[in-house]
Amino acid sequence: MKVLLSSVFAPYGVDDRYGRKENRMELFHNQITREQGLFSLRFHHQSFGLYLIAENIEAPTKVLDFPTEEDFVREIRRGYDIVGISFIVPNFEKARRMARLVRMHAPGSKIALGGHGTSIPGVEGMIEHDYICRGEGVRWFRRLLGENPARPLRHPVMPAGFQKRVMGVPLHTESAVLIPGVGCPNACRFCATSHFFGREYTPYFDTGRELFDICRDIESKRGFKEFFIMDENFLKRPQRARELLELMESNGKPYRFSIFSSAETIREIGVEFLARLGVHFVWIGVESQRVEFDKNRGIDMKGMIRDLRGWGISTLASGILFLEHHDAATIWEDIRYIVGLESDFVQFMQLGPIPGTRLYEDYDAKGLLLDDVPFEEQHGQHRIWFRHPQFTPEESDRVLKAAFRHDYDVQGSWLLRRCETVIRGIGRLSGPVDPFMAMRKRALEADASMLRRVFGAMRRFAHNPAVLRKTIRVQGEYGRILGPPDLKERAANFITYFAALREKLAVESGRIISQPRTFSRKYRMSARDLVAGYLRGKSLSSLLKLDIQWGDKSVVLNVKGTLDRVNGRKLSKKIRSYVRSNGSAIELVFDSLADFDEKALRRLLKRVSRFRDQVRIRMTECAERAMEIVRSLPAEMIQG
Repeated sequence: MKVLLSSVFAPYGVDDRYGRKENRMELFHNQITREQGLFSLRFHHQSFGLYLIAENIEAPTKVLDFPTEEDFVREIRRGYDIVGISFIVPNFEKARRMARLVRMHAPGSKIALGGHGTSIPGVEGMIEHDYICRGEGVRWFRRLLGENPARPLRHPVMPAGFQKRVMGVPLHTESAVLIPGVGCPNACRFCATSHFFGREYTPYFDTGRELFDICRDIESKRGFKEFFIMDENFLKRPQRARELLELMESNGKPYRFSIFSSAETIREIGVEFLARLGVHFVWIGVESQRVEFDKNRGIDMKGMIRDLRGWGISTLASGILFLEHHDAATIWEDIRYIVGLESDFVQFMQLGPIPGTRLYEDYDAKGLLLDDVPFEEQHGQHRIWFRHPQFTPEESDRVLKAAFRHDYDVQGSWLLRRCETVIRGIGRLSGPVDPFMAMRKRALEADASMLRRVFGAMRRFAHNPAVLRKTIRVQGEYGRILGPPDLKERAANFITYFAALREKLAVESGRIISQPRTFSRKYRMSARDLVAGYLRGKSLSSLLKLDIQWGDKSVVLNVKGTLDRVNGRKLSKKIRSYVRSNGSAIELVFDSLADFDEKALRRLLKRVSRFRDQVRIRMTECAERAMEIVRSLPAEMIQG
């Protein structure tokens, strides 16, 4: 059994038959810093779920991430038993095209659909497929492949982002992704993720010890000491976080984390605990001032965000526009409220009835969904796709853009706010602190040293007088607390200015589209992968397994596992040596071969074909690709 797992094909964020320019493949630039011009934070995320599944099934697997259509076709022609296609609702047309390509170019492959797009009502009759995976994917794939679904999970090692830059300056990837579990029991009616995972939390790693061991393993392999925790509400299990902190302190490992959290869990566990744990970024769903959600009830949101930033923790406040109560006045009350919280980042999302959510079911029952809006436009960053009592879809686009612009005009760029948060945290820790918190302070000081290099460009390109005054004030705080910048920092300011100027010109000319590069990663499919496993303590027997049945006049050799050029050459030598020395017949069975290198199999069969009187090849359910090679042998050698 051989598996291919693929994301949808490129290009992304362009107007074509499969997508729209407003749906960029850049989380922050698409829906957080989108109106901040040259200051917008630019980077991409890999399709984390595909790698997690590939890491935790036993079948030979390949992940193809951000392929072109040509890449995808070339890959499926290599022959896979299962082709998995992961997609979200706006990428419906791409998933449908890819399924058709599989039927056209690899008719022997089974198609498995996965991702949030599988929640589309009636998708079963809209996209060709053999299986649909809804919800948690690792255990689903294990059951499909006949594996033990309860087997412990291995965590993949991969960076949290790539192709990262700001103001035209490329940035090193400093963090790895960490996935403790999926889902959230809060189950807000609009939240696609909560509903997709059954409105409950499914842990992959349920103890602080497990998470600490993963962090330490990733650090030893890739050097990462920062982690983006991909978990909808990480602090909902406070004992796990407390155990993680205890192990970090006892082992002198001041790892740092970016997390998602609801406000009520922050209140329960405490802001100071987050600072000690090493949280330096937290994403909070504020949603609205007027509509009360249980997770925000009774919380002084502005005070909490001020406290978080006071410890050096950057915050993202997320708000929802075009709720049922919004009209021309109340929507701006919420916009000004969200901006007035003074967080480092602000996300504005249009209310979106996503298939699978209670919101979608409610709006569908009331006949509020617009039938003429294609799936590729249902992404929350352009126009609403339902009937709102006060706003047309065209008006929603204008209000959304104005909201982001208001945030930028009032607070300046996220980069300026991050500079402010870091210096606040250093000031907070300037007094006597214990050794572990002293390490936290040094991490903030290292951040500050890097951030000082952008003040020249921020002052030069400040887009209004209020932002310029704020920039000068924050720069003054750096001088007061840290002293004057050194020569290296002053030189970096000069270099950054010219990079920012080039980025500004690119933004003004519209040349801002960034396409993620294609990733291709094999699991258990080559000698290189398996030898790497051997060096980590795994047996080389997983490379090629031989089951031998001895008879009076012949021997049956059942070849299992992965055949490559190295072990294929060794196997041919052993077969030739055996038939020469014993003079008896040997029967080769390839039905259980999981994967093979075509050149290696051809070379093996060519060498043993010299002994056509003694060697036979048995075929019953051998893969089509192998059968074509075997049929090139003399007919008398083939059985079955």
